[in-house]
Amino acid sequence: MPEASSSPAGVQVAATETVETVTAGPDDAGARADRFLAARLPAFSRARIQALMRQGAVSTGGRTLVDPSARVNAGDAFAVAVPPPAAAEPEGQDIPLAVVFEDEHLIVIDKPAGLVVHPAAGHADGTLVNALINHCGASLSGVGGVARPGIVHRLDKDTSGLLVVAKHDAAHRALSAQFADHGRTGPLVRSYLALVWGLPARPKGVVDLPLGRSERNREKIAVRKDGREAITHWETLRRFERAGAALLACRLETGRTHQIRVHMAELGHPLLGDGVYGASHRTKASRLDDAGRAALATLGRQALHAAELGFAHPATGEELHFESPAPTDLQRMIDALDAQ
Repeated sequence: MPEASSSPAGVQVAATETVETVTAGPDDAGARADRFLAARLPAFSRARIQALMRQGAVSTGGRTLVDPSARVNAGDAFAVAVPPPAAAEPEGQDIPLAVVFEDEHLIVIDKPAGLVVHPAAGHADGTLVNALINHCGASLSGVGGVARPGIVHRLDKDTSGLLVVAKHDAAHRALSAQFADHGRTGPLVRSYLALVWGLPARPKGVVDLPLGRSERNREKIAVRKDGREAITHWETLRRFERAGAALLACRLETGRTHQIRVHMAELGHPLLGDGVYGASHRTKASRLDDAGRAALATLGRQALHAAELGFAHPATGEELHFESPAPTDLQRMIDALDAQ
């Protein structure tokens, strides 16, 4: 059994664990404990903080804190006992990877549509993680957890495009900090190509609507007043007048689950092929000619592609920038709209 030691706040932790300490300032008073800690510890998501609370790994004032909604007081000192990185348990599988860039610190992948990022309910294997374990061996960062080694950010199963994965823990923490900062003080850039129904009245705009789990359907995301900040910048690249559709460039200022899909639907311009957030616009397909309807059927997914990714290299600080052209299925849809 690992030797135990005492954290600064009196929490007993294993010697192999590390303890993160955070003290609340006057501006933090009244904030939820989980939101406060996630903001001050950018390597950990809010969900991860909540999980650590449930495990009894968070303390303040010498007592264990298990309630994520507990309010913070100025001067409160928190200790978070972080367990050592878990080994990657999923097995490696020989799944082809489109590697855009790779060194000893990270790997950038151009993910195809249909590939799940990490094992989860209903997807025990055949994921990007399985492919990465086969490709990288034991070098992947364990900070992401047993099922998510190296994963810094995600793309939906049916969203294609660029994704960066960390190969060791230091790279994982540095990249996670950039994503948590949303590029506000660094070079992080995440831009997507999106085909939407309708013709936007303006050439560009910003959607600033908080997002959270839908109360009606927990598998969906919805605009909620108590949701997390979510900001999407969009710009029209092409207008397909006869088809009643448009090609947009959507840049994320924040990166929430289904952010672009929900924000565009809220604008009245849901993504082509989005059966979750664009179901009410299925009749729009009647405006397409035969070639357009065939291309939409072949697409069979939301028309969303992570086309641009930029960030600072976690070891050298060099600004890296990558671009990915529209994949074949999305380009076929664009061509069909253009020809109508």
